[in-house]
Amino acid sequence: MTYLAKAILLSATLGLGLAGCSSMSPNRFDNVTNLNGAAGAGSGTASDPASPAYFQQSVGDRVLFAVDQSTLSPEARLTLDQQARWLLANGDYQARIEGHADEQGTREYNLALGARRANSVKEYLLTQGVPDYRLSTISYGKERPIEICSEEACYAKNRRAVTVLQAGAGL
Repeated sequence: MTYLAKAILLSATLGLGLAGCSSMSPNRFDNVTNLNGAAGAGSGTASDPASPAYFQQSVGDRVLFAVDQSTLSPEARLTLDQQARWLLANGDYQARIEGHADEQGTREYNLALGARRANSVKEYLLTQGVPDYRLSTISYGKERPIEICSEEACYAKNRRAVTVLQAGAGL
């Protein structure tokens, strides 16, 4: 085979291999569909009270925590009360609660802290009547910051639990 023929064959093979990857989830971290804020996915708009966009923007999809804490503040409880009402009224959705921490501390410590935060939110939603089978938790620790800087304003935004909506029965 000539060099040109080998190059064409290699290009075609790589093209087919990459085409097979196109069906993979665009989010390399998980294989669930994150409906929070998904526009144009048939999920409604922020003005539709039954839509994930409404949940994210009007109800609120996250609560914040104090340094090294997993205790819910009064503000967090108000947001979670609204989340529980929305989840109870919209039974077609599951929720994954993601626990996060700021960059201070070790990876292991922050994973444990993120897990405590996610579990704190889950337990509160359970007390409000959301069925256990509709809720799951995961901790990302300090691995998924939304703000990156070494200032308290950034740290405060990263100390959070986020309720991510998922369509369907399977988590």
